[in-house]
Amino acid sequence: MQGRLTCPKGRGIQFFPFDNWENEFFAAQKIGLEEIEFIFDYDKYTQNPLWTEEGIEKIKELKKKTGVQVNAVCFDYFMRRPFYKADFEEQLLIKKENTEILEKVLLAMRELGIGLIEIPLVDDSSLKNRLEKEAFQKWLLGIVDKADTSIRFGLETDLNPGDFLEYIKGFHNARIGANYDSGNSSGIGYDLYEEVTTLREHIFNIHIKDRVYQGTTVQLGTGSADFERLFKGLSEIGYSHNFILQAARGDEGKEEDNISGQMKFVRKYIEKYNI
Repeated sequence: MQGRLTCPKGRGIQFFPFDNWENEFFAAQKIGLEEIEFIFDYDKYTQNPLWTEEGIEKIKELKKKTGVQVNAVCFDYFMRRPFYKADFEEQLLIKKENTEILEKVLLAMRELGIGLIEIPLVDDSSLKNRLEKEAFQKWLLGIVDKADTSIRFGLETDLNPGDFLEYIKGFHNARIGANYDSGNSSGIGYDLYEEVTTLREHIFNIHIKDRVYQGTTVQLGTGSADFERLFKGLSEIGYSHNFILQAARGDEGKEEDNISGQMKFVRKYIEKYNI
């Protein structure tokens, strides 16, 4: 996940590394990462390289130089500005803003050959009732209809596996599926095996994370996530898409060492379950 190879300096666990995003490509290449999942957040979004032609060209150049790919964008912007949480009068304005910004990001993705946009529906953007679910569904279908057909949409929710599957199927669109997050699920108390074997082919991407039940993100293997059950389930469903490291940070200044350790942790399960 973008930003994990940058010293946070008080910026929290996840942020866009405006001061270091280019260098992260070379750091990723050095430690053997195949890709960086980009972040598009609310803060200073017009300075995000996905927003400008100059930035897009720079991303192309860095991909070519390092061989490190960008296959997905995490649209964290939406967690900060979900239109369906606003009052009625403000809702139309925010919805228009959501649409315009997401459509511009999708155009950048098309130019860069990025095939997955992830929309987080957790925390401040969590779908809490039928009206919010219906409002988001109607809005997203309008976006999908106009987007390049090569782009898929992965939703990250806090719904239980049965309700999540039902919600995805309700879109009646094969380009809309799940972005599965092992940490968010373990923090809620869901069974990871049950989730992935329920969602099955609807899982487009996986964020590897560990959280304590009803608590915070912790180092892999020290929280409530049962990675044995997760990877057993992924093996059974024939999962073949990406794994994105979105785990807890380690000591500041030792970002490369921390990510290398996480890679080793995940690789042992990938090899054990032949994924």
